[in-house]
Amino acid sequence: MKIGALELLVIFIVALLVIGPDKLPQYARKFGVALREFRKASADVTQEIRESVIDPLEEAQKPLREAMEPLEELDKDIRGNIKSVEKDLKNIGKGEKKDAAKAAGTEPALESKPAPETEAAQSSPETDAPREETIITENNGGEST
Repeated sequence: MKIGALELLVIFIVALLVIGPDKLPQYARKFGVALREFRKASADVTQEIRESVIDPLEEAQKPLREAMEPLEELDKDIRGNIKSVEKDLKNIGKGEKKDAAKAAGTEPALESKPAPETEAAQSSPETDAPREETIITENNGGEST
């Protein structure tokens, strides 16, 4: 709690009225000494608490922090893999939409590559010669044409 200039002035005026102008310097000196002793005692208590409680706790936490580092890295890797899988799962439906758009002809194909059946048919020797088909029809006599 900080005391501003206005609050200090009010305290001085009240002290002047209650104690009187002749005894005020003695009480101010005593108050200053008491305040200095209080600050020194609180600094000593703070230092003692730091040395006896906080520093040993920090020393005890150091091996735990070192042991947690690989686990934190593993957690980070797993979270990255999960995000990657989620992204891939979201993109699965998008790939099917692109295939449907290509089939409908709304999206131009990036590369015109023949289908595997046509590629095999084009390279086979049967495609070089004209193909003759025989149509068999059943007539009354079972003749073929």
